[in-house]
Amino acid sequence: MPEKKKFLLRIDPALYDALERWAADEFRSVNAQIEFVLKEALKKAGRFGKAAPPRESSEENP
Repeated sequence: MPEKKKFLLRIDPALYDALERWAADEFRSVNAQIEFVLKEALKKAGRFGKAAPPRESSEENP
């Protein structure tokens, strides 16, 4: 398994507390819960799991 990217996340304490409770309900760590939520949001937005569609040019083709 490839090593995961590490980064520092600054987050509102109330948001962290809510994530911590949610993670406990799902038997996940807070880190795993954040990764799960982000992955689901990216899938819903069509931005995860496949290449981005080509950007359309603003110029008209002659």
